[in-house]
This record gives sequence, structure tokens and C-alpha cells, in this order.
Amino acid sequence: MKFIDAHIHLSDPEYNDKQSQIVKVARQAGVVAMVSNSMNLATSKLNLRLADEYAGLVYAALGVHPWSVGHLGPNELEQIVDLIQENGRHKGRIAAIGEVGLDPQYAKQKVHKDEQVNAFHEMLRLAEKLELPVIVHSRWSAQRILDILPSYRLKSVLWHWFSCPVELLPRIAERGDYVSEGPPVAFSNGIQEVVRVISLERLLTETDGPVRYYGLFEDKPTTPAFIPEVVKAISRVKGVDESRVAGQILRNFESFFDLKL
Repeated sequence: MKFIDAHIHLSDPEYNDKQSQIVKVARQAGVVAMVSNSMNLATSKLNLRLADEYAGLVYAALGVHPWSVGHLGPNELEQIVDLIQENGRHKGRIAAIGEVGLDPQYAKQKVHKDEQVNAFHEMLRLAEKLELPVIVHSRWSAQRILDILPSYRLKSVLWHWFSCPVELLPRIAERGDYVSEGPPVAFSNGIQEVVRVISLERLLTETDGPVRYYGLFEDKPTTPAFIPEVVKAISRVKGVDESRVAGQILRNFESFFDLKL
């Protein structure tokens, strides 16, 4: 079986100097594609370099994470926009705009909320202009994001680690969007409910590494080698054979990112 990790942060400082080992472990586990998401300018630049170094396996998603918005340097948002525009026209160099979105946990004051919203709109405008997919962070903000997205003509939207409210999933599916889930599907009732509700044809797998997990993943550094266990968990929840789950998710990945693996 072939596996994919649609959302990981290979440019995170916790993975510094470990990328080659992570790539090796991923290949050994049968992972054939990883999308490395960015948080700021530095991680965006590093993700481009990693995508070049591991072409055909690692794909770069560039953008500004909502938790980074309040910590950007002078003109950093503009520099990120310029970097994406410079590279977004080269097919295959940038797979998506990501990780972008809203998160009230990192915006307690109105000025910070406004900064997040402004940065999100800037990223969506870029995605529309360059016809790139968008990878969305929607913790405690899914409804607001759903209200914003129709203002843009977006190629495709991936709701990364979507958790709630489950009641919004029909609207997400109606839009033609996708949802990605990771290791929590093996131990979280809430994530299992999301997987139960969303169509297999709209589902992708991820690790969100280097985030750490509980259950059978406890005390283990997160790598794409977790993905086969994620597929097993999805198989149990869906009551579908593992090979069918892995095959459909591979096709979903190719469709969403417009890539042929």
C-alpha cells in the first residue's frame, strides 16, 4: 500500500537536521508524498528548499499560520506574499497555500484578531490569483471561515485536523472541500465521529508532526511512519478494508493537489 502525509511541518525547529532521517523513515513506511506546511517566512523558505531536495516526495505549502501572525517581523507578511508569487507560477514548486486560517487562542485582543483576519484574507487572495489549493487551520473558528470562503473563487480547500462542529461537515462536503485527520483518529471519539461522517472520497491523512500524541503514539516522536496506523484506524471506523482506504486517500491526494504520484 502507498500512504500520504498531507500535513506535516518538516521545517519546524524540532525537526532541524532530522529531515533526512524523517524522509528515510517515511519511505520505509510506504509514504509516497508529504506536504510540508509553513508558519512564517523562514519556514516557507526552508520548505521550498526541502521540496527541491526531496522532489517527488516532499511538496511545499507556503503561508502564515494564525499563531505566527502576531510575531511577524516588519514587512514579513509582504515578503511571504512576494515569495509565494515568485514561486507559485512554477508548477510543482508550491503545492498549496498553507497553513493559514483563524484561531482565537492566539488572538485575545481585537488588534490581534484583526491582524489574523487580514493575513487570512491576504492568503486567500493569493490562492485565488495563483489557483493554488488552500490548507486551512480552523480551530474554534470553522463557522467564521465557512462564512469567509465563498468570497473567493478557490481551487480547493483542505480543512486540516477538523474537529468540530461536526454539524458543519455537510456544508464542507457540499462545497467540495476535503478534511484531513491524523493519529487522534486512533483514540479520540470526537475525531472518530468526524471520520464516520465525512465521505471517504473527501478524506486525507496527516500527522501534523512534530505535534505529539497519546494512545499507541505516546512518548514517540511524530513521523510519517504513523500514517499506516492512521489508515488502520480509519478502516476500523469506516468498516472498510485498509487497502481500499489507502487507495482512495491516494486518489484524493492526487485530485486535491493536482499531482500524479
